[in-house]
Amino acid sequence: MRIASDELCYLFAMNTRLNKIQNWPELARQAGYSPIKLAKNCGVSLRTLQRFAIQKTGKSPKEWLAERRQLDAVEELKKCSCLKEAASNLGYKHTHHFSRDFKAHWGYCPAQPAPMGAQNP
Repeated sequence: MRIASDELCYLFAMNTRLNKIQNWPELARQAGYSPIKLAKNCGVSLRTLQRFAIQKTGKSPKEWLAERRQLDAVEELKKCSCLKEAASNLGYKHTHHFSRDFKAHWGYCPAQPAPMGAQNP
């Protein structure tokens, strides 16, 4: 498949726009960890964001955002006194969805203290 020069210029321009972005974690939070909203906020198509993310991180936007959300979850749990508040701050509608995702990522429940040797940042 051959890419037309106009399309190549368009792709290069989009990557240039995305390369200039410095505050990806903040944009992820503002987009509610949604790839579609993130692409819209960046002024690119979802497909352009997908190509860029895979090129830069080796992960799809969905994978990167899920990981970013879990990193933010650790910080939220340090600040918040209850799981419900942390889950709400991270955009979860139900605390049990937050707990399920947290345990799947980190290997322990968010209500428990981190086990010794856990890969928690």
